[in-house]
Amino acid sequence: MLQTRHAPAPDTLFLAPEVGLARARAHEAAGPARVVFALMVAARTTGPVLWLHPAWTRERLNGDGMRAFLDPGRLVFGRARSAIDILWAAEQALHSGRVPLVVADLPEPPGLVPVRRLHLAAEAGATVGPPPLALLLTPGEGGAPGVETRWRFAPAPGWSKDGAPRWHLHRLRARMAPEARWEARQGAGGMRLEPVASGPGA
Repeated sequence: MLQTRHAPAPDTLFLAPEVGLARARAHEAAGPARVVFALMVAARTTGPVLWLHPAWTRERLNGDGMRAFLDPGRLVFGRARSAIDILWAAEQALHSGRVPLVVADLPEPPGLVPVRRLHLAAEAGATVGPPPLALLLTPGEGGAPGVETRWRFAPAPGWSKDGAPRWHLHRLRARMAPEARWEARQGAGGMRLEPVASGPGA
């Protein structure tokens, strides 16, 4: 479940006091800056990060661009021939308990059964190592059923006062928290957030 600063859980990964992702669960990130969101999550972990993506796409992460968030050498990339293969590889990696974070870049939101299998695999992995976390990157507004949380991350126009890039962060779904929106920027200790009024945009 997603936790707040008033009820922290030892197995929650926090990007900010208001933004937590429960470990041993599967989460979803959508929006045009979802890759940046995944890099921010990866930066809050230690050890290797498995990043699975479709073999048929030409897009590749740039090592120089990743350095603003984490050491690119921590990422292990896997290319799969289908979405089913991506989900299978993610499930196996979570079950092993050897990687703290598995990022699955998917061409469309998966169904409920694959998401449930990821939850179970992450829970199994937590019995043999540090509780792993799965992050599903999905196009559009996302919509994978059964995920623990769903986020939308998009660039915000302009720059912050200190010259840092800004983003719109929208918590679309969480089991234990309401929908919420923030303006986010990268800080030394993680995300820095300013609440914004609910409404269209972001």
